[in-house]
Amino acid sequence: MACSIGIAAAVGPAFARTIAPVVERAGFTTLWVNDTPGHDALEVLAAVAEVTDTLGLATGVIPVDRRPGEEIAGQVRALELPAARLTLGIGSGGLRRGALDAVRTAIIRLREGTGARIVVGALGPRMRDLGATTGDGVLLSWLSPALAAAQAAEAHRAQDGAHAALYVRAALDVDALPRLEAERDAYAEYPAYAANFARLGLAPSDTVLTPDTAALRLPDYLDAVDEVVLRMMLTDPGDSVAAARFIERAAEIRAR
Repeated sequence: MACSIGIAAAVGPAFARTIAPVVERAGFTTLWVNDTPGHDALEVLAAVAEVTDTLGLATGVIPVDRRPGEEIAGQVRALELPAARLTLGIGSGGLRRGALDAVRTAIIRLREGTGARIVVGALGPRMRDLGATTGDGVLLSWLSPALAAAQAAEAHRAQDGAHAALYVRAALDVDALPRLEAERDAYAEYPAYAANFARLGLAPSDTVLTPDTAALRLPDYLDAVDEVVLRMMLTDPGDSVAAARFIERAAEIRAR
């Protein structure tokens, strides 16, 4: 199945412009960019589009409590992002009440304003169903291969052709393990994620790839979903040399 690379918008357009051609040459499907507070994933993707020809462009995810669908669509048009290469990942952000309605409305507005594929970042079954049936698919996260396979199959049953992508945090260098562990532990403390881990009976450590486990577990992830997004964990997120090493190593593991 497809294998892609994920970064955070916080690294900025210049970093993305440097590594995007490396990602494309290594044969990865898409470069996914997390939309983080104070940084703009779409602006980063515009820089990626300038220096690549076929690499997919994706956001993972833009929270619709901060940016409604019509605003996202307007910026996509203003930046002239190529719809044929673009996947818009959206999520409910901090919303609790009305989250489903807000995401549904955003999907409708994005359908009206762009030709991009739309996927929904989702933990619970109702949001996953919304992504699969009203959107074009789901963006899953923090799952074991077995649970990822089950949720991907659920999306495919809900809608033939629904796309199931999965974020997998990965450190392929021993020096990057502390950063991976810090992010893992931080997510385990967020109430929504803590509840989801508990509901699934899942240990956060079972959802990541390390230098010792990547070669063994990546094939299981690739078999589980339509697209695996390797969320790149580096000691310094802006280190383009370390990023190139990660991409090269990930390509070697993927090819086995």
